[in-house]
Amino acid sequence: MKIPYLSLFFLGISLCSMQAERLVLVSASYGKNILALTNAKGSVLWSHRTAGPDRGHAGHHDVHLLANGNILYHDTWTTLKEINLAKKEVWSYDCGNSNGNAGKSVGVHAFGRLPNGNTRIVESKAGRVIEVNRDGMLIRSFPLKPGGTQSSRWARETNQGTYLVCSEQPGVVTEYDLKTGKVVWEYLIKTRVYGAIRLRNGNTLIASGSGNSVVEVTSDKKVVWEIKDKVPGTEVNLKWMTCLQEMDNGNFIVGNCHAGPDNPQIFEITREKEIVWEFNQWDLVGNGLACWQVIEGEQSERLLKRLKGLPGIDFNSSSVFP
Repeated sequence: MKIPYLSLFFLGISLCSMQAERLVLVSASYGKNILALTNAKGSVLWSHRTAGPDRGHAGHHDVHLLANGNILYHDTWTTLKEINLAKKEVWSYDCGNSNGNAGKSVGVHAFGRLPNGNTRIVESKAGRVIEVNRDGMLIRSFPLKPGGTQSSRWARETNQGTYLVCSEQPGVVTEYDLKTGKVVWEYLIKTRVYGAIRLRNGNTLIASGSGNSVVEVTSDKKVVWEIKDKVPGTEVNLKWMTCLQEMDNGNFIVGNCHAGPDNPQIFEITREKEIVWEFNQWDLVGNGLACWQVIEGEQSERLLKRLKGLPGIDFNSSSVFP
């Protein structure tokens, strides 16, 4: 049977729309204890129940969609897990009992998978950054700067081969040279700072955690952009500001944790401070969505193809792709 050209045309439009779909990976605790992949409107495509307490955090401070389509996360303070979309655990690492940490107080809030397949982990309290291979062998490590900087939160690598590590006390973003472990820059924000990323323009964008703000600072520590307490011209209140992403269009995506049901947990904002997208899925993530990842472009296309092969996902549903 021949398919009319017009039908093929509209089918092509539909597929392109599906491929261009923004996806969101969320990892929430505070009784929700869930990993989920949603579309831009918050419709759940995939979810996985995790460990966690009825109240408060136990892990759920960092999460990554990996290049292989698996998800790297943690739902305790010491153990990282990698699962595939079939929800099978394929790798784990226990910081609390490995590589000299047995009997020590250790907390993990930040980690990432490296291009060589190893995993970099920031061990708060233990006060070091480590790299381990798939067998859990310690490949290299360097100490965090002594003092409060060892009480770390989020951390992200820069394109300059450095590592931005946020520390709640005394509220500082510290930049380490990944080859030497030496401190090359720091910014004292004096809040329980959560996240920081290096922007393409060379400045640093900081989510201040308890400071209810997001600030952009230059290398010489001048503030050149800021939102604080409330997004101008809106009713969006800023609470515990967490994760950050810089988009290809120059916009910022910002995490707004502990902000209650009347505020988005994630939003995209322009440099003119206009909100152009909101993610508010209180029933799904509640008040404890500290970490997430927005997925677009080729990465979104690959993920959609993998999801399409799983049972229980209806790609023809208007609630999934309106």
